[in-house]
Amino acid sequence: MSSPTDIKATMLLCDSAQSIAGKLYVLGGGWSLLRKTGNLMTMALAVKLSIPWSRANESHDLEARLVTEAGDDVLQDGQPVRAEGAIEVGRPPGLRQGTPLDATFVLTFQNLSLDPGGYVWELRERGGSEGAVLAREQFQVVQ
Repeated sequence: MSSPTDIKATMLLCDSAQSIAGKLYVLGGGWSLLRKTGNLMTMALAVKLSIPWSRANESHDLEARLVTEAGDDVLQDGQPVRAEGAIEVGRPPGLRQGTPLDATFVLTFQNLSLDPGGYVWELRERGGSEGAVLAREQFQVVQ
């Protein structure tokens, strides 16, 4: 069961991306269909968070994980495909009180071996038993 969160997230599937000075630079972004052309694939998640003013200067534990359409973890070498970490955003001087704070980051996953089928990337703010789902992006792998 997910808990509610006040953080808003935008997540984009892409071939590659960079986060520089709070901006996302995306190449080959916005797809939901991936053609399997070889055994190994690379993809990136470009993420923009909008963090409420009231949650500035606190650590937010995040996790991105790849699951099947049925919700099962996707495994590579016996381990779930996922990334986890923490982000903390401070209030810059001169920002009007109450303004949401932006945070951008990119997660790149290389050497993925995915069979044809449906998949979902989930981005969660960890906490509690499951954590709140911030974003979900579905995609299909086809031959």
